[in-house]
Amino acid sequence: MELGAAARPRPGSPRRRPPAGPPVAGLHRLRRIALVAAMIALIPVAFSFFGMMAQPSNSSLGIRTVEWLREHGAAGIVSQIESTYYSLTAPAKGGPTLHALPRVGYGAATVATNAYRPPRVTPLIQPALPGEGVWHATRPGLEANPPVLVTTLRNQPEYPRVVAGLAWIDTERTTVILRPGRQEPNVSMPRGLMQIPRTGRGKLLASFNSAFKLSDSHGGVALSGHTYAAMRNGQATLVGYTDGKVDVVDWREGPIAPSTVAFARQNLPLIVNEGRANPNLDNGEWGATVGNAVLVWRSAIGVDSRGNLIYAAGDNQTVRSLAETLIHAGAVRAMELDINSYWVSFITYGAPGAGEPTNLLAGMNRSSSRYLEPDDRDFFTVYER
Repeated sequence: MELGAAARPRPGSPRRRPPAGPPVAGLHRLRRIALVAAMIALIPVAFSFFGMMAQPSNSSLGIRTVEWLREHGAAGIVSQIESTYYSLTAPAKGGPTLHALPRVGYGAATVATNAYRPPRVTPLIQPALPGEGVWHATRPGLEANPPVLVTTLRNQPEYPRVVAGLAWIDTERTTVILRPGRQEPNVSMPRGLMQIPRTGRGKLLASFNSAFKLSDSHGGVALSGHTYAAMRNGQATLVGYTDGKVDVVDWREGPIAPSTVAFARQNLPLIVNEGRANPNLDNGEWGATVGNAVLVWRSAIGVDSRGNLIYAAGDNQTVRSLAETLIHAGAVRAMELDINSYWVSFITYGAPGAGEPTNLLAGMNRSSSRYLEPDDRDFFTVYER
C-alpha cells in the first residue's frame, strides 16, 4: 500500500473543504463605516470644545478643558480624579510645626478713640508664633483706623504646618460690590466690564472671589434691583442692601429679591448659624467637585455680631475647619465660597489706584492683579466709603 493512500477520498464520497476564512473585505468595510460614524459623531463635540477654546478667557487651557469636561458628561470622572489626587497629596498629621508665619499687612493696627477693633484671634496651637492672630492694616497710613484688617494663624492642631488667612471688613466704613464675570453667573445679565473699573480705584481696598458656579450651587443671584437667577429659600446668601449694609443670611425672602437688595449671591446652606457649626457638615453637601472633608483650597465668608464681614481661606482645609475657624474669629453666620486653588483669591491694595496688589496668602494660585483685567468668574470689591 502506498504511503498516503488512506488519505485519498473514496470514489463517490463528498470532498472535504478547508475551513472558510473570515470575510476580510466585509470586515474592512464595517470598520470603515464605524470609523466614519465615530468621526461624524465627534464633529459636534469638536465644535463645542474648540468653540469654547475660541472664547475670550483669562483661565488656563488646562482649567478650561477640565471645566468643559465637567459640563459634557465627565463630571463624575473628573471629581474622582481630583479626590484621589488631593487624598494622595494631603499633609500627614502631626510632625514639626512652623517656626514663623507669613507676613501680612503693613503693621499691627492700633486702637483709635471710639473705633471698634476685633480682638486678636486666639492662637489654637501653643506656643503661639509671633504675630499669630494679630490683626494688621492693609495699607500704610491706615493703621490707626483701618477699614480692612488681615491676619494668619495655624487653624488645625492636627496639621501644625497648615495656615489659614483671615480678613476682617468694617461694613460701616466700606462699600461692597458684586461684579459679574465673563462666564459666571451663567445667566443672561449685564456683565459690565467684568473687572475692577478704573473709575473709583482710588478708594479700592480689597477684592475677593465669589461662590460656586450656579450650575453647581443651584442658587440664585440678584444685582441692581433685578433677580437674574431665582433665589432659593434655605440657601446661604451674601447680600448687600441699598442702604449699604451687608450680611450673610439664611435666605427666606422667596424667589425674587426685594427692592431693598442691591446684590445677593447664593451658595448652598450656611456652614455657621447662630455661632455654631452646621450639624450636617460631614454629609458632603458643600463640595461640588470634591467632598467637603477633602483637604483642599477653600474659602468662606461670615458676619460677626456687629455686622462686619470675616473672610477665611487656606490650603488643606475642610468645610468644618473653615467653619470652626470663622466661629473662633467671631462669626455668628457663615457660608462657603469657592473652592480649589484656581478660584480662591483675596487681594488687598497697598496704595490708592489699585497699587501694590497683594494676595492674602502667598500660596494663592492666581496673580494679585487678577481682577484688574476681565475675569471669568464673578467677584466682590471692597471700597472705602
